[in-house]
Amino acid sequence: MNKGRVFICAILLIIPFWGMAQTFDLPPGKKHEKLKFDLINNLVIVPIEVNGTRLSFVLDTGVSTPILFNLSDKDSIQINEVSEITIRGLGEGDPIQALRSKNNTFKLGSIENKSQRLYVVLDKSLNFSPSLGIPIHGIIGYDLFRDFVVEMNYASQNIKFHEPRSYKYKTNRKHQELPLTIIRKKAYVDGEVFLKDDESVAVRMLLDTGSSDAIWLLENEDIRVPDTFYEDFLGRGLGGDVFGKRTRVKSMKLGTFALNNAKAAFPDKESFNAIKNLGNRNGSLGGEVLKRFNIIFDYRNGKVTLRKNGNFNIPFQYNFSGIDLQHDGVRYVAERLANPSGLVTEKEDTYGNVQILMENTTRLSLVPEIIVSGIRAGSPADEAGLQEGDVILAVNGKSIHSYKLQEVLQMLNQKKGKRIRVLIERYDSDLAFTFVLKDMFEKKP
Repeated sequence: MNKGRVFICAILLIIPFWGMAQTFDLPPGKKHEKLKFDLINNLVIVPIEVNGTRLSFVLDTGVSTPILFNLSDKDSIQINEVSEITIRGLGEGDPIQALRSKNNTFKLGSIENKSQRLYVVLDKSLNFSPSLGIPIHGIIGYDLFRDFVVEMNYASQNIKFHEPRSYKYKTNRKHQELPLTIIRKKAYVDGEVFLKDDESVAVRMLLDTGSSDAIWLLENEDIRVPDTFYEDFLGRGLGGDVFGKRTRVKSMKLGTFALNNAKAAFPDKESFNAIKNLGNRNGSLGGEVLKRFNIIFDYRNGKVTLRKNGNFNIPFQYNFSGIDLQHDGVRYVAERLANPSGLVTEKEDTYGNVQILMENTTRLSLVPEIIVSGIRAGSPADEAGLQEGDVILAVNGKSIHSYKLQEVLQMLNQKKGKRIRVLIERYDSDLAFTFVLKDMFEKKP
Protein backbone atom coordinates (compact mmCIF):
# COMPACT_ATOMS: atom_id res chain seq x y z
CA MET A 1 0.00 0.00 0.00
CA ASN A 2 1.47 3.30 -1.05
CA LYS A 3 1.92 5.85 1.70
CA GLY A 4 2.49 8.78 -0.61
CA ARG A 5 -1.23 9.01 -1.27
CA VAL A 6 -1.95 11.98 0.96
CA PHE A 7 -5.06 14.07 1.29
CA ILE A 8 -6.42 15.87 4.30
CA CYS A 9 -8.81 13.74 6.28
CA ALA A 10 -10.47 14.23 9.65
CA ILE A 11 -7.57 15.90 11.40
CA LEU A 12 -8.10 15.43 15.13
CA LEU A 13 -5.59 16.41 17.76
CA ILE A 14 -4.93 15.58 21.38
CA ILE A 15 -3.38 18.73 22.80
CA PRO A 16 -3.41 19.81 26.44
CA PHE A 17 -5.39 22.86 27.52
CA TRP A 18 -3.35 25.95 26.85
CA GLY A 19 -4.06 29.22 28.58
CA MET A 20 -6.83 31.77 28.04
CA ALA A 21 -8.64 32.31 24.74
CA GLN A 22 -7.71 34.94 22.18
CA THR A 23 -10.16 36.51 19.74
CA PHE A 24 -10.51 37.61 16.14
CA ASP A 25 -12.15 41.01 15.67
CA LEU A 26 -13.61 43.15 12.91
CA PRO A 27 -12.75 46.87 12.80
CA PRO A 28 -15.10 49.04 14.91
CA GLY A 29 -18.42 49.60 13.13
CA LYS A 30 -17.91 46.87 10.54
CA LYS A 31 -20.54 44.12 10.63
CA HIS A 32 -18.98 41.48 8.40
CA GLU A 33 -16.01 40.54 6.22
CA LYS A 34 -16.55 38.72 2.91
CA LEU A 35 -13.75 36.68 1.37
CA LYS A 36 -13.37 34.43 -1.67
CA PHE A 37 -12.07 30.93 -1.14
CA ASP A 38 -10.75 28.18 -3.38
CA LEU A 39 -12.59 24.87 -3.30
CA ILE A 40 -10.03 22.19 -4.10
CA ASN A 41 -10.78 18.49 -3.65
CA ASN A 42 -13.79 19.53 -1.51
CA LEU A 43 -11.58 21.58 0.84
CA VAL A 44 -12.01 25.29 1.60
CA ILE A 45 -8.71 27.15 1.12
CA VAL A 46 -8.46 30.69 2.55
CA PRO A 47 -5.59 33.23 2.46
CA ILE A 48 -4.31 34.33 5.88
CA GLU A 49 -1.40 36.56 6.84
CA VAL A 50 0.68 35.26 9.74
CA ASN A 51 3.00 37.92 11.18
CA GLY A 52 2.98 39.64 7.77
CA THR A 53 3.58 36.52 5.64
CA ARG A 54 0.76 35.50 3.28
CA LEU A 55 -0.11 31.80 3.65
CA SER A 56 -2.85 29.41 2.50
CA PHE A 57 -4.91 27.59 5.14
CA VAL A 58 -7.53 24.86 5.01
CA LEU A 59 -10.59 26.00 6.97
CA ASP A 60 -11.12 22.97 9.18
CA THR A 61 -13.94 22.68 11.72
CA GLY A 62 -12.20 19.59 13.09
CA VAL A 63 -9.17 21.45 14.48
CA SER A 64 -9.02 23.52 17.66
CA THR A 65 -5.75 25.48 17.36
CA PRO A 66 -4.17 26.63 14.04
CA ILE A 67 -1.35 24.41 12.81
CA LEU A 68 1.45 25.18 10.35
CA PHE A 69 2.96 22.12 8.67
CA ASN A 70 4.51 23.12 5.34
CA LEU A 71 6.59 26.25 4.79
CA SER A 72 9.03 24.92 2.19
CA ASP A 73 8.06 27.53 -0.43
CA LYS A 74 8.67 30.45 1.97
CA ASP A 75 12.08 32.01 2.60
CA SER A 76 11.21 32.72 6.21
CA ILE A 77 8.33 33.30 8.59
CA GLN A 78 8.41 34.77 12.05
CA ILE A 79 6.69 32.94 14.91
CA ASN A 80 6.72 34.28 18.44
CA GLU A 81 7.38 32.90 21.93
CA VAL A 82 8.18 29.31 20.92
CA SER A 83 8.40 26.13 23.01
CA GLU A 84 8.39 22.40 22.21
CA ILE A 85 5.45 19.99 22.52
CA THR A 86 4.46 16.44 21.53
CA ILE A 87 1.06 15.91 19.91
CA ARG A 88 -1.01 12.98 18.72
CA GLY A 89 -3.69 12.84 16.06
CA LEU A 90 -5.83 10.56 13.94
CA GLY A 91 -3.80 7.79 12.30
CA GLU A 92 -1.64 4.77 13.06
CA GLY A 93 1.64 6.63 13.51
CA ASP A 94 3.67 7.62 16.56
CA PRO A 95 3.38 10.96 18.42
CA ILE A 96 4.99 13.81 16.50
CA GLN A 97 7.20 16.66 17.65
CA ALA A 98 5.92 20.20 17.21
CA LEU A 99 6.49 23.78 18.31
CA ARG A 100 3.88 25.87 20.03
CA SER A 101 3.86 29.60 19.70
CA LYS A 102 1.79 32.47 21.08
CA ASN A 103 1.16 36.16 20.49
CA ASN A 104 1.15 35.91 16.69
CA THR A 105 -0.78 38.27 14.43
CA PHE A 106 -3.30 36.65 12.07
CA LYS A 107 -5.15 38.68 9.41
CA LEU A 108 -7.99 37.69 7.06
CA GLY A 109 -8.94 40.75 5.08
CA SER A 110 -9.92 43.28 7.74
CA ILE A 111 -10.27 40.61 10.46
CA GLU A 112 -7.35 40.57 12.89
CA ASN A 113 -6.13 38.69 15.94
CA LYS A 114 -2.94 40.02 17.55
CA SER A 115 -2.54 37.25 20.11
CA GLN A 116 -3.13 34.04 18.15
CA ARG A 117 -1.65 30.78 19.33
CA LEU A 118 -0.47 28.18 16.85
CA TYR A 119 1.44 24.92 16.46
CA VAL A 120 4.19 24.16 13.94
CA VAL A 121 4.56 20.50 12.98
CA LEU A 122 8.19 19.66 12.23
CA ASP A 123 7.54 16.40 10.31
CA LYS A 124 8.56 17.15 6.70
CA SER A 125 6.52 14.21 5.39
CA LEU A 126 3.31 15.95 6.45
CA ASN A 127 2.70 17.96 3.30
CA PHE A 128 -0.69 18.05 1.60
CA SER A 129 0.39 20.41 -1.20
CA PRO A 130 1.41 17.74 -3.77
CA SER A 131 -2.02 16.07 -3.57
CA LEU A 132 -3.96 19.33 -3.87
CA GLY A 133 -1.81 20.93 -6.56
CA ILE A 134 -1.24 24.24 -4.71
CA PRO A 135 0.85 25.22 -1.68
CA ILE A 136 -1.01 24.58 1.59
CA HIS A 137 0.69 25.88 4.73
CA GLY A 138 -1.69 25.06 7.55
CA ILE A 139 -5.14 24.51 8.98
CA ILE A 140 -7.37 26.75 11.09
CA GLY A 141 -10.81 26.20 12.54
CA TYR A 142 -12.42 26.65 15.94
CA ASP A 143 -11.01 30.10 16.75
CA LEU A 144 -12.73 31.64 13.72
CA PHE A 145 -16.01 29.77 14.14
CA ARG A 146 -16.10 30.70 17.82
CA ASP A 147 -15.76 34.43 17.19
CA PHE A 148 -18.18 34.87 14.26
CA VAL A 149 -21.36 33.65 12.66
CA VAL A 150 -19.78 32.02 9.61
CA GLU A 151 -21.79 31.92 6.39
CA MET A 152 -20.16 29.56 3.89
CA ASN A 153 -21.49 29.68 0.34
CA TYR A 154 -20.04 26.64 -1.41
CA ALA A 155 -21.89 27.49 -4.64
CA SER A 156 -20.28 30.92 -5.17
CA GLN A 157 -17.13 30.03 -3.17
CA ASN A 158 -17.27 32.94 -0.78
CA ILE A 159 -17.44 33.11 2.97
CA LYS A 160 -18.80 35.82 5.30
CA PHE A 161 -17.67 36.31 8.87
CA HIS A 162 -20.49 38.15 10.67
CA GLU A 163 -20.21 40.05 13.94
CA PRO A 164 -22.48 37.85 16.12
CA ARG A 165 -24.23 40.58 18.09
CA SER A 166 -25.47 42.37 14.97
CA TYR A 167 -26.27 39.32 12.85
CA LYS A 168 -29.95 38.80 11.99
CA TYR A 169 -31.32 35.59 10.52
CA LYS A 170 -33.47 35.85 7.40
CA THR A 171 -36.69 33.88 7.14
CA ASN A 172 -36.50 31.48 4.21
CA ARG A 173 -38.58 28.32 3.78
CA LYS A 174 -35.70 26.69 1.88
CA HIS A 175 -33.42 27.00 4.91
CA GLN A 176 -33.38 24.29 7.56
CA GLU A 177 -32.06 25.01 11.03
CA LEU A 178 -30.58 22.14 13.05
CA PRO A 179 -29.15 21.99 16.58
CA LEU A 180 -25.36 22.20 16.69
CA THR A 181 -23.54 20.67 19.65
CA ILE A 182 -20.05 21.98 20.52
CA ILE A 183 -17.94 19.49 22.47
CA ARG A 184 -14.25 20.11 23.12
CA LYS A 185 -14.19 22.82 20.44
CA LYS A 186 -15.71 20.56 17.77
CA ALA A 187 -19.14 20.82 16.15
CA TYR A 188 -21.59 17.91 15.93
CA VAL A 189 -24.96 17.48 14.25
CA ASP A 190 -27.48 14.65 14.64
CA GLY A 191 -28.84 12.72 11.68
CA GLU A 192 -29.92 9.32 10.41
CA VAL A 193 -28.11 6.79 8.26
CA PHE A 194 -29.86 4.11 6.20
CA LEU A 195 -27.46 1.23 5.65
CA LYS A 196 -29.92 -1.08 3.93
CA ASP A 197 -33.62 -1.34 3.22
CA ASP A 198 -35.64 1.14 5.29
CA GLU A 199 -33.82 0.57 8.59
CA SER A 200 -32.32 3.77 9.97
CA VAL A 201 -29.80 4.36 12.72
CA ALA A 202 -29.58 7.64 14.64
CA VAL A 203 -26.06 9.06 14.43
CA ARG A 204 -24.10 11.98 15.85
CA MET A 205 -21.68 13.26 13.22
CA LEU A 206 -18.69 15.59 13.45
CA LEU A 207 -18.94 18.42 10.90
CA ASP A 208 -15.48 18.24 9.36
CA THR A 209 -14.69 20.78 6.64
CA GLY A 210 -11.07 19.57 6.83
CA SER A 211 -11.97 16.19 5.33
CA SER A 212 -12.17 15.87 1.56
CA ASP A 213 -14.22 12.67 1.90
CA ALA A 214 -18.00 12.27 2.21
CA ILE A 215 -19.12 10.17 5.18
CA TRP A 216 -17.03 8.31 7.75
CA LEU A 217 -18.78 5.90 10.09
CA LEU A 218 -17.47 4.15 13.20
CA GLU A 219 -18.54 0.53 13.40
CA ASN A 220 -20.55 -0.62 16.46
CA GLU A 221 -23.43 -2.97 17.28
CA ASP A 222 -25.92 -0.88 15.28
CA ILE A 223 -23.65 0.41 12.52
CA ARG A 224 -22.24 -2.40 10.40
CA VAL A 225 -20.23 -2.31 7.20
CA PRO A 226 -22.50 -3.07 4.20
CA ASP A 227 -21.92 -6.36 2.39
CA THR A 228 -20.25 -4.69 -0.61
CA PHE A 229 -16.98 -2.86 0.16
CA TYR A 230 -13.28 -2.79 -0.62
CA GLU A 231 -10.21 -2.17 1.52
CA ASP A 232 -8.41 1.10 0.86
CA PHE A 233 -6.07 3.76 2.14
CA LEU A 234 -8.41 6.52 3.32
CA GLY A 235 -5.91 9.33 3.78
CA ARG A 236 -3.49 10.82 6.24
CA GLY A 237 -4.04 12.78 9.42
CA LEU A 238 -1.50 14.33 11.73
CA GLY A 239 -1.15 10.99 13.48
CA GLY A 240 -0.24 9.04 10.35
CA ASP A 241 -1.95 6.91 7.72
CA VAL A 242 -5.61 5.94 7.97
CA PHE A 243 -6.88 2.70 6.41
CA GLY A 244 -10.34 1.22 6.21
CA LYS A 245 -13.22 0.01 4.08
CA ARG A 246 -14.94 2.01 1.36
CA THR A 247 -18.59 1.41 0.60
CA ARG A 248 -21.79 3.35 0.14
CA VAL A 249 -24.95 3.78 2.19
CA LYS A 250 -28.50 3.85 0.93
CA SER A 251 -29.10 7.30 2.40
CA MET A 252 -27.90 9.88 4.92
CA LYS A 253 -30.50 12.26 6.36
CA LEU A 254 -29.86 15.69 7.89
CA GLY A 255 -33.21 17.05 8.98
CA THR A 256 -35.43 16.49 5.92
CA PHE A 257 -32.50 16.55 3.46
CA ALA A 258 -31.70 13.04 2.17
CA LEU A 259 -28.37 12.25 0.49
CA ASN A 260 -28.99 9.05 -1.46
CA ASN A 261 -26.44 6.46 -2.56
CA ALA A 262 -23.81 8.34 -0.61
CA LYS A 263 -20.15 7.39 -0.54
CA ALA A 264 -19.02 6.20 2.89
CA ALA A 265 -15.94 4.80 4.60
CA PHE A 266 -15.36 2.80 7.78
CA PRO A 267 -11.88 3.63 9.16
CA ASP A 268 -10.05 0.84 10.97
CA LYS A 269 -10.29 1.03 14.74
CA GLU A 270 -6.49 1.23 15.02
CA SER A 271 -6.64 4.70 13.48
CA PHE A 272 -8.51 5.95 16.56
CA ASN A 273 -6.16 4.54 19.18
CA ALA A 274 -4.96 8.07 20.02
CA ILE A 275 -8.49 9.33 20.60
CA LYS A 276 -9.30 8.12 24.10
CA ASN A 277 -12.80 9.53 24.39
CA LEU A 278 -15.01 9.56 21.31
CA GLY A 279 -18.12 10.03 23.44
CA ASN A 280 -21.27 9.19 21.49
CA ARG A 281 -19.82 10.27 18.17
CA ASN A 282 -20.67 7.91 15.29
CA GLY A 283 -18.62 9.41 12.46
CA SER A 284 -18.02 12.56 10.44
CA LEU A 285 -19.38 14.49 7.48
CA GLY A 286 -16.67 15.82 5.16
CA GLY A 287 -16.44 18.26 2.29
CA GLU A 288 -18.04 16.03 -0.32
CA VAL A 289 -21.27 16.18 1.70
CA LEU A 290 -20.96 19.74 3.03
CA LYS A 291 -20.31 21.31 -0.41
CA ARG A 292 -23.87 20.34 -1.35
CA PHE A 293 -25.19 23.02 1.02
CA ASN A 294 -24.73 26.67 1.73
CA ILE A 295 -24.18 26.67 5.49
CA ILE A 296 -24.45 29.11 8.38
CA PHE A 297 -22.38 28.01 11.39
CA ASP A 298 -23.47 29.66 14.65
CA TYR A 299 -21.36 28.18 17.44
CA ARG A 300 -22.47 30.71 20.06
CA ASN A 301 -26.16 29.90 19.70
CA GLY A 302 -25.65 26.21 19.01
CA LYS A 303 -27.24 25.94 15.58
CA VAL A 304 -26.37 25.30 11.96
CA THR A 305 -28.52 26.37 9.00
CA LEU A 306 -28.51 24.38 5.77
CA ARG A 307 -29.76 25.26 2.31
CA LYS A 308 -29.09 22.88 -0.56
CA ASN A 309 -27.31 24.38 -3.57
CA GLY A 310 -26.56 23.39 -7.16
CA ASN A 311 -24.15 20.68 -6.00
CA PHE A 312 -26.84 18.78 -4.10
CA ASN A 313 -27.88 16.38 -6.87
CA ILE A 314 -24.42 15.78 -8.32
CA PRO A 315 -23.61 12.06 -7.98
CA PHE A 316 -21.02 11.28 -5.34
CA GLN A 317 -17.55 11.14 -6.88
CA TYR A 318 -16.09 7.65 -6.87
CA ASN A 319 -12.59 6.71 -7.96
CA PHE A 320 -13.54 4.51 -10.92
CA SER A 321 -9.97 4.24 -12.24
CA GLY A 322 -8.24 3.40 -8.95
CA ILE A 323 -5.51 6.01 -9.57
CA ASP A 324 -4.33 8.66 -7.12
CA LEU A 325 -2.14 11.49 -8.41
CA GLN A 326 0.14 14.11 -6.94
CA HIS A 327 2.63 16.74 -8.04
CA ASP A 328 6.26 15.65 -8.00
CA GLY A 329 8.47 18.58 -8.93
CA VAL A 330 8.63 20.07 -12.44
CA ARG A 331 9.65 18.97 -15.92
CA TYR A 332 10.45 20.62 -19.23
CA VAL A 333 7.95 20.27 -22.07
CA ALA A 334 8.88 21.06 -25.68
CA GLU A 335 6.21 22.99 -27.61
CA ARG A 336 6.39 23.63 -31.34
CA LEU A 337 5.55 27.15 -32.41
CA ALA A 338 4.86 28.31 -35.95
CA ASN A 339 6.20 31.81 -36.66
CA PRO A 340 5.74 33.78 -39.91
CA SER A 341 9.08 34.09 -41.73
CA GLY A 342 8.02 35.86 -44.93
CA LEU A 343 5.29 36.65 -47.50
CA VAL A 344 4.84 35.54 -51.10
CA THR A 345 2.40 37.57 -53.22
CA GLU A 346 0.99 37.00 -56.68
CA LYS A 347 1.81 40.58 -57.67
CA GLU A 348 4.59 42.73 -56.31
CA ASP A 349 2.42 45.86 -56.04
CA THR A 350 -0.51 44.35 -54.16
CA TYR A 351 -1.30 42.27 -51.10
CA GLY A 352 -4.63 40.93 -52.47
CA ASN A 353 -3.57 37.25 -52.37
CA VAL A 354 -0.90 36.38 -49.80
CA GLN A 355 0.90 33.15 -48.98
CA ILE A 356 2.46 33.12 -45.52
CA LEU A 357 5.67 31.11 -45.09
CA MET A 358 5.98 29.61 -41.58
CA GLU A 359 9.13 28.76 -39.70
CA ASN A 360 8.82 26.09 -36.99
CA THR A 361 10.52 26.81 -33.70
CA THR A 362 10.54 24.95 -30.38
CA ARG A 363 9.98 26.46 -26.96
CA LEU A 364 10.79 24.73 -23.67
CA SER A 365 8.27 25.32 -20.90
CA LEU A 366 8.69 24.39 -17.24
CA VAL A 367 5.49 22.67 -16.01
CA PRO A 368 4.48 20.68 -12.90
CA GLU A 369 5.08 16.94 -13.15
CA ILE A 370 2.12 14.77 -12.21
CA ILE A 371 2.81 11.20 -11.11
CA VAL A 372 0.78 8.19 -10.05
CA SER A 373 1.08 8.25 -6.25
CA GLY A 374 -1.08 5.20 -5.57
CA ILE A 375 -3.13 2.49 -7.27
CA ARG A 376 -5.94 0.51 -5.68
CA ALA A 377 -5.42 -3.24 -5.92
CA GLY A 378 -7.78 -4.85 -8.44
CA SER A 379 -8.81 -1.52 -10.00
CA PRO A 380 -8.94 -0.95 -13.78
CA ALA A 381 -5.62 0.95 -13.70
CA ASP A 382 -3.98 -1.82 -11.68
CA GLU A 383 -5.21 -4.53 -14.04
CA ALA A 384 -4.05 -2.51 -17.07
CA GLY A 385 -0.49 -2.41 -15.72
CA LEU A 386 -0.02 1.15 -14.48
CA GLN A 387 2.40 1.52 -11.57
CA GLU A 388 3.16 3.93 -8.76
CA GLY A 389 5.71 6.49 -9.93
CA ASP A 390 4.50 6.56 -13.55
CA VAL A 391 4.56 10.11 -14.95
CA ILE A 392 1.28 11.05 -16.62
CA LEU A 393 1.84 12.66 -20.04
CA ALA A 394 -1.59 12.55 -21.69
CA VAL A 395 -5.16 11.37 -21.05
CA ASN A 396 -7.41 10.51 -24.00
CA GLY A 397 -5.03 12.27 -26.36
CA LYS A 398 -4.88 15.49 -24.31
CA SER A 399 -1.47 16.58 -23.08
CA ILE A 400 -2.03 17.21 -19.37
CA HIS A 401 0.67 19.82 -18.67
CA SER A 402 -1.80 22.69 -19.16
CA TYR A 403 -4.37 21.21 -16.76
CA LYS A 404 -4.64 21.46 -12.98
CA LEU A 405 -4.15 18.35 -10.87
CA GLN A 406 -7.83 18.07 -9.95
CA GLU A 407 -8.82 18.44 -13.62
CA VAL A 408 -6.58 15.50 -14.57
CA LEU A 409 -8.17 13.40 -11.81
CA GLN A 410 -11.60 14.24 -13.25
CA MET A 411 -10.44 13.11 -16.71
CA LEU A 412 -9.52 9.76 -15.20
CA ASN A 413 -12.83 9.33 -13.36
CA GLN A 414 -15.52 10.75 -15.64
CA LYS A 415 -18.10 7.96 -15.51
CA LYS A 416 -18.23 4.21 -15.26
CA GLY A 417 -18.01 2.40 -18.59
CA LYS A 418 -15.86 5.07 -20.24
CA ARG A 419 -12.70 3.88 -22.00
CA ILE A 420 -9.59 5.76 -20.85
CA ARG A 421 -6.31 6.00 -22.76
CA VAL A 422 -3.28 7.09 -20.74
CA LEU A 423 0.21 7.91 -22.02
CA ILE A 424 2.88 7.68 -19.32
CA GLU A 425 6.63 7.89 -18.97
CA ARG A 426 8.43 5.08 -17.12
CA TYR A 427 12.22 4.78 -16.96
CA ASP A 428 12.66 7.23 -19.90
CA SER A 429 10.24 5.23 -22.09
CA ASP A 430 6.77 6.31 -23.19
CA LEU A 431 4.07 3.66 -22.69
CA ALA A 432 0.35 3.66 -23.53
CA PHE A 433 -2.36 1.94 -21.50
CA THR A 434 -6.11 1.51 -21.99
CA PHE A 435 -8.75 0.55 -19.44
CA VAL A 436 -12.47 0.91 -18.83
CA LEU A 437 -13.78 2.67 -15.72
CA LYS A 438 -15.89 0.49 -13.44
CA ASP A 439 -17.88 0.79 -10.24
CA MET A 440 -16.21 -1.21 -7.47
CA PHE A 441 -19.55 -1.54 -5.65
CA GLU A 442 -21.49 -3.18 -8.45
CA LYS A 443 -22.44 -6.72 -7.64
CA LYS A 444 -20.95 -9.26 -10.01
CA PRO A 445 -23.46 -11.44 -11.91
